[in-house]
Amino acid sequence: MADKSAIGSTDEPFEMVVDRSKIREFARATKSQNPAYVDDPEPVSEPTFLMSSAFWAPAGSSLFAKVGLDLRRILHGGQEFVFHGPPPAAGAKLTVTPRIEDIYEKEGKRGGTMTFVVTVQEFRDEKGNLVAESRSTVIETGRAPQKEG
Repeated sequence: MADKSAIGSTDEPFEMVVDRSKIREFARATKSQNPAYVDDPEPVSEPTFLMSSAFWAPAGSSLFAKVGLDLRRILHGGQEFVFHGPPPAAGAKLTVTPRIEDIYEKEGKRGGTMTFVVTVQEFRDEKGNLVAESRSTVIETGRAPQKEG
């Protein structure tokens, strides 16, 4: 069972620099056909580019450790992005603050009780303005998958 007292807790903020070359690499990796991400000298990032913030997080940081999830039983339950203006452009320096927004349980049909953990990452510009939020839901199954047969 997840530690619900972790709701509201945060990890240490970290800096993420939105780099033109990384926007280009991300666009190519996602097979984007939009030349604005590849040819523009100061491109805005694709909306899902903010997922690359995981590469900027300090080594060993994990909100899931605070909750006590068994990472062998984790499923990705959803991802949502909210922008408070245009997506960040190349050259932007963002401060990213991850936090646990909610923890709840539902009874599963085959895997026992499932634990849902909703995390939010806030992305703020150099002036402290909220630029975007990324909301992610992970699901811990109640028990490890069983081999059938």
